[in-house]
Amino acid sequence: MKKNRQEAIIELIQKYPIETQEELLSRLHEMGFQTTQATISRDIRELELTKVPISDGKQAYSLLGRQDKDNRKYRRILSEAIVSMELAENMLVIKTVSGMAMASAAVLDAMEIHGMVGTIAGDDTIMCVMKDKNIGKTVMTEIEKMMKNAER
Repeated sequence: MKKNRQEAIIELIQKYPIETQEELLSRLHEMGFQTTQATISRDIRELELTKVPISDGKQAYSLLGRQDKDNRKYRRILSEAIVSMELAENMLVIKTVSGMAMASAAVLDAMEIHGMVGTIAGDDTIMCVMKDKNIGKTVMTEIEKMMKNAER
């Protein structure tokens, strides 16, 4: 039961930008799970979920905390490769050290950043396409945060 519920939680936060435990509890009830907020709170702790910025100053639950050990190498690649970032409407243009754009784009794709649709890479430039022009700044902030965390 617990394993199924936690798998459902992971599925829900990957599918929807869930901002609160109440919203998560409501969606679990819709899926047929009869549980309490205290149980959800324990599940969040056990799954090591964290809240990440999405859009309009909002935050949603994410698996980044759970995957922290795996993502350490990703953050390191980004911190060593990225030289600059600039927004252009719904696109984020990232300049990298020569020859590192494809590896950095692969990292960004693997990290499944909420709001980023995909990337295209050349030798030293990545074009990241966002779902809309309002989320670009949030994604840029999230990438900067990942880069800073790599330095710890």
